Amino acid sequence: MEGPVEIERQTLEYDVVIVGGGPAGLSASIRLKQLSSDIRVCVVEKGSEIGSHILSGAVFETKALDELIPDWKEKGAPLITPARQDHFLLLSKRRAWKLPTPPQMHNEGNYIISLGRLCQWLGEQATALGVEIYPGFPAADIHYDDQGRVNGIITGDMGIGKNGEQTELFQPGVIIKAAYTLLAEGCRGSISERIIQKFNLRKDRDPQTYAIGIKEIWQVDPAIHSPGKIVHTVGWPLNASTYGGSFLYHLDEHKIALGFVIGLDYQHPYLNPYQEFQRYKSHPAICRYLEGGKRISYGARALNEGGWQSIPQLHFPGGAIIGCSAGFVNVPKIKGSHTAMKSGMLAAEAVNAQFVSNPQGDLENYSTAFASSWIAEELKQCRNIRPGFRFGLWFGLLHAAIDTYVFRGKAPWTFKNHADHTQLKSASHCAPIAYPAPDGVVTFDLMSSVFLSSTNHAENQPAHLTLKNPDLAMATNYKKYASPESRYCPAGVYEITEESGQPALKINAQNCVHCKTCDIKDPCQNIRWTTPEGGGGPHYSGM
Repeated sequence: MEGPVEIERQTLEYDVVIVGGGPAGLSASIRLKQLSSDIRVCVVEKGSEIGSHILSGAVFETKALDELIPDWKEKGAPLITPARQDHFLLLSKRRAWKLPTPPQMHNEGNYIISLGRLCQWLGEQATALGVEIYPGFPAADIHYDDQGRVNGIITGDMGIGKNGEQTELFQPGVIIKAAYTLLAEGCRGSISERIIQKFNLRKDRDPQTYAIGIKEIWQVDPAIHSPGKIVHTVGWPLNASTYGGSFLYHLDEHKIALGFVIGLDYQHPYLNPYQEFQRYKSHPAICRYLEGGKRISYGARALNEGGWQSIPQLHFPGGAIIGCSAGFVNVPKIKGSHTAMKSGMLAAEAVNAQFVSNPQGDLENYSTAFASSWIAEELKQCRNIRPGFRFGLWFGLLHAAIDTYVFRGKAPWTFKNHADHTQLKSASHCAPIAYPAPDGVVTFDLMSSVFLSSTNHAENQPAHLTLKNPDLAMATNYKKYASPESRYCPAGVYEITEESGQPALKINAQNCVHCKTCDIKDPCQNIRWTTPEGGGGPHYSGM
């Protein structure tokens, strides 16, 4: 019997290939070209264009941008709205109490931005320096040399039918070879996670921990709009044992960005992050900004929260991990773009140094540079704050104050992190949560929200979300946890239906907004997330 036919692929060769066109990847490409115009640099991005898969709050600290492009103002970087007012509120169901703003959340000198637009601008700067950027080309696989060293990636095939057959539109993916491969896929990058496992990069590190962030942009009444105003909340609608909070940022053009973030270490299997976000919007202190306004965008994305103790070894044979693929978010600051950008710059400097001395050497100098960088200093100082909330809101707030004001980030201990998927309680020990019906004014049903994300996947392609063991969906997830995937997904991908009179799991992969929550939170780690056909997924604008 003949084996499968080997697909003939075109091979492109560069000095450096960067996977991901976000802040880290683009900053790395720019820094490489600043250091040497002769280095051949390629960036591949799975979104249909740079910025289309980027979602963040975002209040932006310019520290890394100041280092990378000191004249960014003159070059027209889209940093328009300076941060002007910081508010930190504790919510009960009907009331709001103003709390002292923690020092890490003081935003003087920062800007409220669309991170997607900043990435588009960074892409323009990179292109002007000679970087080749290929949007719509996901990295589907890793390419190794004969010694097992990473020497590039393979982009995804196009035109594969639902059953794996080649259609008339078939185009094979391309092998992109490079001396160094930089992984900048963002939080829970699929290639990055495979590299971390293959080379055991989490040895002696804690598991990474995550949160799910859900965001909307609204056009609001000019009378209540205050450009530069920043509001963060804790408390309601979450109970004291569940970590999370909200943000509400006043942008330019009478727009506000608001969102809700919930730690994925939550224990209640019936908790629904999307519905918690809708409840939050109904609070009197929040809905007053929305009534009379118009919701124009929706999206969701997982974010890293593990911090210092969860950062893996950053280099591997033939490359390095940068940005949120490694996990550099400063949780107390609620910021990670500046650290992601700096990590890309450090990796670029390490690559350039290797080209001068030993083009086949590993990038251990990147790990060394990171350890002595201001990113490491930031993350060491705040390493205990997020884990402290595992013991509840009140302990977390008290501990954060002691850690900040008494120990100043230098406590003689480091809290451990635990994998989020291990934290769910059995459904038999928890009561279902009754969420109110949407009012269509401030709160909305899930599918109308997904529509605003402009998510699209070609229908005739293999599902990029599959189960490693289909039996576990009913035997464990349904029976023990009441199918939490039908609630934690912010896009309605996982649905319990009926087949032959029995409950069954239906996967609506075409709805996927690439948030990666299912890959993180599934209690059996049974969901396999792979890159869909290039250009698929959300098409965010201004997020």
